[in-house]
Amino acid sequence: MALEYILLTNLAAILASLLALWCLSLLLRNASIVDIFWGCGFAVVAWMSLWTSGELLPQRLVLTLMVSMWGLRLAGYLAWRNIGKPEDYRYAAMREQHGNRFPIVSLFTVFGLQGVLMWVISLPIQVGISQGQDWHPVRAIGLFLWVAGLFFETVGDFQLARFKADPRNQGCVMNRGLWRYTRHPNYFGDFLVWWGFYFAAAESGSWWWTIIGPLLMSFLLIRVSGVRLLESSLRSRVAGYEDYVRDTSAFFPLPPKQSSSPE
Repeated sequence: MALEYILLTNLAAILASLLALWCLSLLLRNASIVDIFWGCGFAVVAWMSLWTSGELLPQRLVLTLMVSMWGLRLAGYLAWRNIGKPEDYRYAAMREQHGNRFPIVSLFTVFGLQGVLMWVISLPIQVGISQGQDWHPVRAIGLFLWVAGLFFETVGDFQLARFKADPRNQGCVMNRGLWRYTRHPNYFGDFLVWWGFYFAAAESGSWWWTIIGPLLMSFLLIRVSGVRLLESSLRSRVAGYEDYVRDTSAFFPLPPKQSSSPE
């Protein structure tokens, strides 16, 4: 089936899903559910690509399962962390700022924007699944990066959840485990996962232009909605965070600058 048809079909599926999710957010008065869908949306794209690609080849199925494992783990973690909690402060601030206009504003600047980003970022996945007929040597690199990234994400999230579960740690800096070596092991893991998808989906005729996917994700993680946004909030809420910033790598894991043991 033509790649253009598959790409357009996936875009329509993404936008339809997010439109339905937007309607649900209006009923719940909570736009935070869009964050939970982020991982699920990529799984939807992967399975849609597999369904429309025709022949069920092993490399297509492997890539689809890789995306699904990552996406469902992330969605499950965010659902466990957010369901039953108040609306995320970012969306609550938007709701207060825009008042009665918030529903239409959120449709385009939250749900619609996320849909477009999801479609662009997933280009390597869509192309890799739809055209993945031959084994490319760099796919082994992609699998290695994906495994390493999933490890950093999963272990980092687990360590942070366990840290926050102890009331004695409220308002304290998490500087243990993977968090000793990078202030954002979960974002670093996400970074590795998406470069892993890119290489695992490598196609000799198309992988040069689908690099826009991991490049855009890396930019968002490091400069926009990931590290920068979170740290602007943590600096004002967590005691000792400035010292943690001074001693610990922002993104890529490195030995801490001071030899003192974690608190």
